[in-house]
Amino acid sequence: MEKYEKLTGIAAPMPLVNIDTDMIIPKVFLKSIQRTGFGVNLFDEMRYDREGNELPDFVLNKPQYRNAEILVAGDNFGCGSSREHAPWAIKDFGIKCVISTSFADIFFNNCFKNGILPIVLPQEQVDALMADAEKGENARMTIDLDAQEITMSDGETVAFEVDAFKKHCLLNGLDDIGLTMEKVEAIDAFETKASAAYPWV
Repeated sequence: MEKYEKLTGIAAPMPLVNIDTDMIIPKVFLKSIQRTGFGVNLFDEMRYDREGNELPDFVLNKPQYRNAEILVAGDNFGCGSSREHAPWAIKDFGIKCVISTSFADIFFNNCFKNGILPIVLPQEQVDALMADAEKGENARMTIDLDAQEITMSDGETVAFEVDAFKKHCLLNGLDDIGLTMEKVEAIDAFETKASAAYPWV
């Protein structure tokens, strides 16, 4: 997993509440366990018509938001079934940070494991960030994970909280496998000792 560095990018406003995982990536596309290739189907039923043509009114189809790396969303983002494909699709599209007033627990934790930073803020602060995002591609935000601070296009800053362990993992690019590999020397030493003590195992 890549290290999460300071992010400066376009923020797309999506004020819908209760965006569930089937809206994020419909179940018909869950045909692979690879983490790539899902971005084209992110929000598929909102992005395309039945013939597969882009719907011009959907935010990520608008020219100013096609390269968005931050998503400012409505309450209860990522609810519904616990599919890891949802953060995979978000990451594959290019979004590295999602901001909302609340997230479904499983989706929230899956984001950290896949290199996405989910930020929870009070409604008034999300409203301010949403208004800033609605200014378009010239209104870029900066997400500083190390300082735990969001800087809006006008220079105003918003502080956010993040679990210290999850922050450490993102800053150092550690998923579950990476965390295990940090202990590889201790694991090797244990296995060597165990093999010597119990050679019949």
